[in-house]
Amino acid sequence: MKKDITLSELKESEKNARRKIIVDAAEKEFTTKPFKRVNMRDIARRAGISPALIYRHFPDQQSLFVEAFVQGISEIFEEIYRKIDQSEDGAIGDVIEDFIDFFTRNDQYFRMMMNFFLDGSVDHDLFDKLNVLERKLLDTFDAMFRKLKIEGNIRFHSHTLFAALTGIIATFRSHPVKSDEEILRHRKRIAANLAKIFAEYASHSGA
Repeated sequence: MKKDITLSELKESEKNARRKIIVDAAEKEFTTKPFKRVNMRDIARRAGISPALIYRHFPDQQSLFVEAFVQGISEIFEEIYRKIDQSEDGAIGDVIEDFIDFFTRNDQYFRMMMNFFLDGSVDHDLFDKLNVLERKLLDTFDAMFRKLKIEGNIRFHSHTLFAALTGIIATFRSHPVKSDEEILRHRKRIAANLAKIFAEYASHSGA
């Protein structure tokens, strides 16, 4: 009996290892190409496996996109959720800095997000999965703004913050004479100013 359990665990481990190889290869393809130009053959070639093997794990490139993107950004989103939950005032400065830092140091996920926004379309079920992720982030921003005691349309503030953060990363992407760390510091300065604006707005609206 013990041998059967060990064999079963080994097979599951091998299955998970194959999925990781596939997802890692897909991540690289979605980073370097527009969404609609990514196909299973290219992903299989990069992963060093057959397309048929990929289809045993994922039905299409849309499923792979969602898997790669959600897997990649889940850690930073969880960190944001934790900081807001444990703070008294919403920790908007820390949250904004963490967001900027992560998507600067993990540019592949920002590229995936932008490629999808600009060129992508998914079927209804997969759109729902991405929409759940977006709603969860916006709900968390809502909680942050409530702790900040900001007035007005909370969800509108959350949408504004998300758009502003992605805009900061998109606008300040490269500079011919600045290093990556200098670009990151500049993004963080802009982000800190954004946090200050929201904090000042909150203080005036609660006065």
